[in-house]
Amino acid sequence: MYLKASGALLLAAMFGQATATGASHGTTSQRIPDSYAHEAKLIDLGQGRYLNLRCSGSGPQTILLEAGAVADSSTWYKVQPLLAAHARVCAYDRAGFGFSSEGPLPRGLDADVSDLHALIQRAGLATPLVMVGHSLGSNIVRLYASRYPTDVSAMVLLDPPAQDIGRFAPGWQKDEDTLSVQRFAFIRQCEAAAEKHELSSADPKLSQCLGGPDPLASAKLNAVNLALMSKPAYWHTVLSVLQNNVEIFKQPVSKQETHGSTPLIVLSAASTYADALPRDRKGLEEARAHTQAQIVATSSSGTLVHVANTSHDIQIDQPGAVAKAVMQAMVMAQRAPK
Repeated sequence: MYLKASGALLLAAMFGQATATGASHGTTSQRIPDSYAHEAKLIDLGQGRYLNLRCSGSGPQTILLEAGAVADSSTWYKVQPLLAAHARVCAYDRAGFGFSSEGPLPRGLDADVSDLHALIQRAGLATPLVMVGHSLGSNIVRLYASRYPTDVSAMVLLDPPAQDIGRFAPGWQKDEDTLSVQRFAFIRQCEAAAEKHELSSADPKLSQCLGGPDPLASAKLNAVNLALMSKPAYWHTVLSVLQNNVEIFKQPVSKQETHGSTPLIVLSAASTYADALPRDRKGLEEARAHTQAQIVATSSSGTLVHVANTSHDIQIDQPGAVAKAVMQAMVMAQRAPK
């Protein structure tokens, strides 16, 4: 998964067993704009809560970008400008991440879909939307489309994670269950330190919570991201999201899931499990392929596209391929019978 534009390298490594690899195989020399060092437009959801929304471009069609598990809107820094040349495109920070306020716990799919629906209504985004989701974001987009089908004209899903992994890689799942206990214990240490305002201390264990600066970000942006990740809200959210992910990805794609004839494009990364142990890789790849095939089959207009030279972070490695797929989905939606 792609984390915020800060140096959370230890977090990426820590989550690596639970998710697809986050190592980028493409060139990532494009620097992250300093515009991500401050909020864009804070949308009031009521009850003292707000979500940070970043929109650019113009046109009759609006594209909504949904980030991965613990990422925020900065994960789209390469893709959003490409799409903004052709349409209105919006990305946002989910509750507890970036500049958005903390949301009620637990932070599962239901909470995310509820927030997204409120955001779309409060911000006045023109529906139906072309919705783009990366990793866990693809699960959020799918559930949203199931609950509010008239709000969605097309979907583009970037490397949807494998579900029901234990069926294909039981050894991996057993190890993962053990590692989850250690992972959550570590996150709770970071959470407790954040609540005491001690994450910036000289304690070497606590310094691992935040990692080092991102070389593609300016000193200003790194400082802002460090401050955001030092807040208790961030750690409350990270812990809840990852705890919920354990249950989400243990389950197979529901046989009841259907999206009718809604255009749906799944982009499959070439090297999602490049860092997995050899004994696990075949099972993990089979689980992902099975999951993605099931998702494609939920729509009569579903398509699977393999993207070369990509890690799980397709939006970082091959932003042009993402933009191409989104534009294709947009055309498909425009041509679909009304």
